[in-house]
This record gives sequence, structure tokens and C-alpha cells, in this order.
Amino acid sequence: MKFVVAGTAGHIDHGKTALVRALTGIDTDRLDEEKRRGISIDLGFAHLDLPPALRIGLVDVPGHERFVKNMLAGVGGIDLVLLVVSAVESIQPQTREHFDICRLLGIPRGVVALTKADLAPPEMLEVCRQEVGGLVAGSFLEAAPIVPVSSVTGAGLDELRRALAAVAGQVPPRDSGGHFRLPVDRVFAVRGFGTVVTGTLVSGSIGAGDEVEAYPLGLRLRVRGVEVHGSKAERAVAGQRTALNLANVEAAQLGRGVVLSEPGRFQAVRQVDCRLRLLTGAAALKHRAPVHFHAGTAEIEAEARLLDGAARLEPGATSYARLVLREAALLLPGDAFVIRRFSPVVTIGGGVVVDTSGHRYRRGESAAERLNILAGADRARRLALLVRESPFGAGISQLVMATGLTAAEIRVTAGEASLETAGDARDWYLDRAWREAESARLVESVRRFHREQPMLAGIPLHDLRAGGWRDAPSCVFELVLAGAAGVEVAGEIARFGGRAPVLAAEEIRARETIEAAFRTAALAVPGVGEVLAACGVAPARARTLLEILVKDKRLVRIDAELIFHSAAIADLCRMLADRRPVRFSVADFKQWTGVSRKYAIPLLEYLDRNRVTRREGNQRLIL
Repeated sequence: MKFVVAGTAGHIDHGKTALVRALTGIDTDRLDEEKRRGISIDLGFAHLDLPPALRIGLVDVPGHERFVKNMLAGVGGIDLVLLVVSAVESIQPQTREHFDICRLLGIPRGVVALTKADLAPPEMLEVCRQEVGGLVAGSFLEAAPIVPVSSVTGAGLDELRRALAAVAGQVPPRDSGGHFRLPVDRVFAVRGFGTVVTGTLVSGSIGAGDEVEAYPLGLRLRVRGVEVHGSKAERAVAGQRTALNLANVEAAQLGRGVVLSEPGRFQAVRQVDCRLRLLTGAAALKHRAPVHFHAGTAEIEAEARLLDGAARLEPGATSYARLVLREAALLLPGDAFVIRRFSPVVTIGGGVVVDTSGHRYRRGESAAERLNILAGADRARRLALLVRESPFGAGISQLVMATGLTAAEIRVTAGEASLETAGDARDWYLDRAWREAESARLVESVRRFHREQPMLAGIPLHDLRAGGWRDAPSCVFELVLAGAAGVEVAGEIARFGGRAPVLAAEEIRARETIEAAFRTAALAVPGVGEVLAACGVAPARARTLLEILVKDKRLVRIDAELIFHSAAIADLCRMLADRRPVRFSVADFKQWTGVSRKYAIPLLEYLDRNRVTRREGNQRLIL
């Protein structure tokens, strides 16, 4: 069976609810106040089954101007609109406002019903038809069927059902393979079941037992059960009116405007860059003007900041803008929205979310050029821009969050964009030109190190990484290093291939003097400062020569200022090996070696670390 969601639109008392009841047999006025006053206040839901295998979920919205925000919560996820116009009263203010909202949200198709046709003379009916034709001219409803109907006599209902079936047949299937997203439009508690939420499933699918997250609340919840159009189901898919029974949450914790989606997949945002269109009949919108922002089922106060430097947006004009939201919301590129003036509260414009990254525009940077790429149809170009803007490339989870695409779609698009991959999983993407520039910069860093430190074989990797790649993922640094022409890694240093320390004659003599001092001293080593001061070169150069001897393993550093010659350590290990497997104390060790406690304790700790000995209480075992 094919599932399609339709929403009513139209002025108060033009017969929307009566028409839905006549079509489906379901009364969508569920509130006592609605029945008492005879008007729809909140959203109502029904469904219509049509041959051969079509189910249309009908969202009945209120027409009163005071409840337009409720209407907006209902039309965000619909596939087609049923525009209802009374043949007696013709076009009224909320007819126009609802129609404008549908256009702003990008609803692509629909049907027009001229209700109360039994009360209108033929000439009045014809005038109404012409006025409706003028209203929808040039819009998505220009070629839509216009069907006179009577909810009282039933006249025209069969024709309307056929028209709905024909238009619904043009609706492409929703993306059930995309990320699960369900904007919540109702929350209530059912005795014996607990909390239930309803909404139109805009993408993906959901089943009993699945875990979901309530954005922006951060609550992780489990789905107990699923209903589709009022019937129990194993799984709901995109395009279906869906009810979910949720575990471990009270109804009061949730509300309209919450979006259920995959846990940890996305991040709620407080600002979006968008393409904003102002209605022709609206007043100009000033830069930083407060507005009411409506997207999905959410209504949030916001500030509209024009990104082209203009002081205001003129009626009928389109511009890029940044909407700063008072509350966080789950929004993705491509989401449609509507804005209403803060006071008086009337619909003035709308558009599409383009970017949710909060990009900081530098002086001279064109927001329009950047957003034209992100708003364009070329996915590869969009992905390349996002990767290029990220300091060290971007991981696949970051790109899913920034684009709303699936991981599979990103992998395909990354290939089309000729992005480089890093890491074993190949799920980190880099701009090739950036990586090449960074590899060249790394080459220059190594070359500069050799120039400034000719006595050292190479630059330690941790020092090299600190030169601009400290915050880069390891896989990115490794790729940059691998692309550095002529640079090789030898242990923990990077150097040009075959590079060896270059020492002057006086430095060679000083190195020999330092080594000889420690060799002669055996285990009774002198202080490091004393040895370096007597070697005949400046202190900094002497310290470098000492480090070379340590790196070449001619000297062994026990701690920061205690160094022994490697031959002395080797003799000590042989002496202990000859006594194996004797247990001994610190006093025994001092007697065997002739060293003081100042040297004995650091030496024993070194031997423990290198598994020559093992401490057991106050004694040690020779291994």
C-alpha cells in the first residue's frame, strides 16, 4: 500500500473539518472546546483509503487566525494540500495566509475543494472558481483540480476522491532509507501504556525496540510500540502518520516541537543560515528584526540577520540570512520554514535552511558565494567546501551532521569530489590541495630544524606535531607526514633521508670528553652540570651533545639529572645476573656496588622498570 499525507488549508468556517468527516467518516474535532464552539483549535487526524492500494493520511488544521501556529505544526510534513474555499464566501484572509504558507514550505501539489456548493447559485460558484484561479495562478496549484463539493448532500465527494487519488499518485516515495526523523505534533498519556507521541515520519523508519533521542532535550528513549494511521504495526516508514509508545519518559517531559531521531546522530542548533523570501504583501524586514520561526512542529522566537549587509529586506525580495534562535532545535539543510512577524503576528516569509554550522564570515568573505554552493544541487561541491573549511578535514559523523546525508551517500559523494581519505576506516576526508600544502609546510619545518640544530639527527615527532598539527587527528598527521617528500621517520624522530648529525671539530672533542667523564666514573657518576661545564663548549651546545649521546644509547638516563655510561649499566646487570635468583635488600645492593643511597634507590627503580629485578616488599628478586 502507498501512504501519502495530505493537509487541509483554508479560512475558518469554510468547512474543512466537515469535508474531512464526509470523506472519511472520522470527526477530527477531538477537544470539548472544539465541539462546543464548532471550530477547529488544534490539529485533527483522519485517513482515507482509496483503490487500488492508497491510504491518504489527512491532517486537519485550524483556520482561525489565532491558531495559525497550530496550522503550521500540521503542514510541515505533508505531501499535498487540500485547499478548502467556501463557494459562498470565496477567498478570505486565512485562505491567502494558508496558501502563502504552503508556497513558502515548498509543498509541490494539491487539490482545491469549493465547499458548501449546495448553498451557492451557479453564477456564484463560477465567480468563486475564477477568484480561486486568480489566487493560484503561477503557483504549484495553477493546474490543480478545482472540485465543487457539499459535505451535507455528498455532491462532488466521489470526484474529489478521484482527484485526490490522481494527485497522490504523483507523489514520489519518501526516503525510508534516510535518517529517522519524526517531528512530534501531539503528546499524551494512555492508561496502561504510558506516553504516546504522534507525528508525520519525514524520513527513515522506526520499529518497536528501537532507541531514539528526543532533540533538543537529549533524552534517550526506547520505543515500546508503533501504530500507523491508528493500526498497530511492526515498523513505520517515511511518509506515514505514526504514533510511538515510548518507555521511561513522562508525557509532561515532551511536547510539540520536539523531534525524535537517531541517538547521538545530530546536534540541535541555535542558528541557521538560510535562503529567506519575503512575501510580496509583507512589510519590509529590518536587519536584526525579531520574528517567530516555524519549522516542522516547532515554534521558536528568533532574530533575523541579513547577510548581504543590507539594512532591510524589501517585500517580494529574497536574500541569505542568519536566523538566531532563542531555543535550540534539530534542523538540517533542506528543511523548509516559515517566519511570522513578531507583532502583529502575521506570516511574512519563509525559506529553506542552507547551513547549520554557524560559520564565522571573515572580513571580505562573501556569504552569498559560500551559501550558493551549499544551497546548490552539486553534492560533491558542497561536501568539498565543508571539508575544506574544517581545520583538519572532517570525519564522516561530522559530515552527516552538517548535511543530513547518510554515511553511504557521503562516501559516494566524497569519491566524486576527489577528496583524500585518512585512517584505517577511511572515514576521514581531506582536501587534497590542503594536504599537499601541509606536507610542504612539514618539509620546511624539518629543513629548518636541521638548519638550526645541525648536531641532532632529526626533530622529535611530538615537537614536529606541536608546530601546527597538535589538534589534528593522528590519521591526518600521519598522512601529512607520509606526503612530505624526502622526510623519513626513524624511531621517534623525523629527518631527511640518511641525515646524520653534523659536528664541528670542537663539538666532537666535547662529546668525547662528556662520554669519557661518565665512562671513567662508572657508578659513582658526577653531576651533569659539572661534566657539561668542563667539556669546553657553550652550555646549550653541551646539553645538545649530551642528548645525542643518550639517543645513541652511549649514555643511560635514569632520571632527569642522573646519567650513567651504558657500559657501567651493562656491568651492573651482569653482576646481578651472576647472583640470580638471590633476594636482596637496599643495604645489600649498596654493599655490592659501593654506591650511596642517593644513587642506589634510582638505580634499583630503573632495574625494576627494565625487569632486571622485581621488588617484593623490602627486598628485590633478581630475575
